[in-house]
Amino acid sequence: MLTFQPRIGHTIVENRKPTHPARPTRLCVVRHGETDWNAGKRIQGHIDVPLSAVGHAQARAVGNALANEGFAAIYSSDLTRARQTAEATAQLANIPLQVLPGLRERHYGSFEGLTYTEIVARYPEDYGRHKAREPRFAPPGGESLAALAARLGLTFDTIAHRHAGEAVAIFTHGGVLDILYRRATGQPLHTPRDFTIPNTGINWIEVVDGAWTVLSWAERDHLTGVLDEL
Repeated sequence: MLTFQPRIGHTIVENRKPTHPARPTRLCVVRHGETDWNAGKRIQGHIDVPLSAVGHAQARAVGNALANEGFAAIYSSDLTRARQTAEATAQLANIPLQVLPGLRERHYGSFEGLTYTEIVARYPEDYGRHKAREPRFAPPGGESLAALAARLGLTFDTIAHRHAGEAVAIFTHGGVLDILYRRATGQPLHTPRDFTIPNTGINWIEVVDGAWTVLSWAERDHLTGVLDEL
């Protein structure tokens, strides 16, 4: 498990009444379980691919791990792989699942349905720009990193505002978690990814007075023995 200590600054102000910080809002954000396309290194994007047998086992494991966290709400992307993952937690916690299209994966346009090897062969120039993480580049017919960040900023700000001071679970996608991690750590969109985003890894984000902080990232202890049940 990777853990991160919140960066806390202290300011001394004389002759003023002490202020009390807002109660933290805690977001438990989970990537969906594995699909056959994940295993085959095939780009999914907005293509609606269901969970594999492994993915369903991972969903049950994360549901068991999160069922008693006391969430005020549970949200999911409307794509099947995320929704199927969220349903296990929602059922065990007895909390209605709320589906939000704004939590969808990045739209990869003409890259969708292809492996990276196929993308390199068909779209070598576009792949180079994609790999370089140019924030304004969008695959033909798809979504740029900058547009994705704007969409997700609105979606996550809405959830955080709606549940200020509460804990919520959010089931979404790898590209979404990439943007969320960068927002909470200040890492720019164009820099290479130096953190992992495993299927059904558990990630905790804290929001206090508009400041986003990573509390823990890529927790996977709940996945021990998952493959043994298959």
